[in-house]
Amino acid sequence: QGTGANHKLPTWTLFLAMCAAGIGGTFQYGYNVSVINAPTEHIHKFLNESWQERHQAALGPGTLTLLWSTVASIFSLGGLFGAHLGGSLAIRLGRKGGLWTNNFIALLAALLMGISSPTGLFELLIAGRFLIGLNTGIGLCLQPLYIGEASPKHLRGMMTMGSSIFLTGGILTGQIFGLRELLGGEKYWPFLLSSCCFPAFFQLLALPWFPESPRYLLIDRGDEMKCIHALKRFHGPLQYKMEMEDIQRERVALAGEKPKKPWELFADRSVRWQLITVILMPMGQQLSGINAIYFYASYVFAEAGIPPAKIPYVTLGTGACECLTALTCGLLIESMGRRRLILGGYSLMTAWCVVLTCSLTYKTYTWAPYLSMASIFAFILSFGLGPGGVTNILTAELFTQSSRPAAYMIAGSMSWLSFFTIGMLFPFIVKGLKEYCFLVFLMECCLVAIFIFFFIPETKNKTFLEIKREFHKLNFGGRTQEHEAEICERRHLSCEF
Repeated sequence: QGTGANHKLPTWTLFLAMCAAGIGGTFQYGYNVSVINAPTEHIHKFLNESWQERHQAALGPGTLTLLWSTVASIFSLGGLFGAHLGGSLAIRLGRKGGLWTNNFIALLAALLMGISSPTGLFELLIAGRFLIGLNTGIGLCLQPLYIGEASPKHLRGMMTMGSSIFLTGGILTGQIFGLRELLGGEKYWPFLLSSCCFPAFFQLLALPWFPESPRYLLIDRGDEMKCIHALKRFHGPLQYKMEMEDIQRERVALAGEKPKKPWELFADRSVRWQLITVILMPMGQQLSGINAIYFYASYVFAEAGIPPAKIPYVTLGTGACECLTALTCGLLIESMGRRRLILGGYSLMTAWCVVLTCSLTYKTYTWAPYLSMASIFAFILSFGLGPGGVTNILTAELFTQSSRPAAYMIAGSMSWLSFFTIGMLFPFIVKGLKEYCFLVFLMECCLVAIFIFFFIPETKNKTFLEIKREFHKLNFGGRTQEHEAEICERRHLSCEF
């Protein structure tokens, strides 16, 4: 661990901690977003039969649509509540403690969804979907927070990319288990939805073997001995001292500052542009058009001559493609940097929106479906290399310890609100604009790329205090307010003077 070669690689403890956090964190989100698509028809039948048995009357089309929409969208509402709860759990129970406790919510959700069909109570299905949404909202907040604080600065991007790798792995796993040959059949859909208990059980057993976040232990709890022990395990006995010095500098700079509430960040001028960034980037990720790509995938595959029975297996290729790009992004992020990857991702997505719009417009030509199919995979590749991987890392890196949990609450809330909004508006956008809907996403990707180019600095290999100093010129308007900026510098970065 003292050699230069190993200095660029994580220790086994840090790597396994990333896996333990990921399997019960973002993996749950990807898995539960994916598995609900396979049993749609079976859940419709269950809703009809339950209503018929209870009320001795057929379920009307409007009521069926309302109930199914509730089952599908209540997940987002749970995620929104989870995003608000995640920051509080991170402060009260710690990053690891909050992740571990969160699994009991997943187990309760699995139980309710599993017994909904035998009992004939669709209300249990709705409650279970809400609870698993709550679980994933908390996990999306705590997992990158835990791993980002436990990792050294030269590996922070690569290790935090574990969030995206496990998320895409969850999507792919959900697509596989949702096949009718496995758990996607009529008899097994309750087992499919309740299978979220297995990642929860795994994390309950694995996570206690790893230390708490070193930054949380020293800055929030003031326990220096436990912090040193955690750093030695995460970074190795020969590499931990530099990270310890960085944590101590941040502790001195914060000068005993208590963890901030989300509304306090909006009043703090020293984090104004960081806050704007973590509001716009999750919105840009959700509104980028990736949902439209998945919506049009089946149609494009059918136009390319793929038999309808084989389309679900081809759709697995889109999940595998996104998973592969997340792995690739994890390998490239420390060499290419965050800014270059996310800027390049949005720029390429803008270009592929143009190509896809043209191919869908001229779909009567024999070459058009094949160009559309290639564009779909290229768009997913671009999304995975940029927005899909880097967005969560920025939230971890742009704030110091006292502001980070609140920043995750705000970023998570914006992500879930955008997820819910695109789910509500997307059918109307497609119905109104048809294949031209990608022009809307083209403009969104282009605007986000412009924002990144002008306002987001590179954060690779920088400490949290160095990144904070990068934003001071933006936050205080340059030379006209140098004095005010200097006062804020002295207050927030006193150890640097």
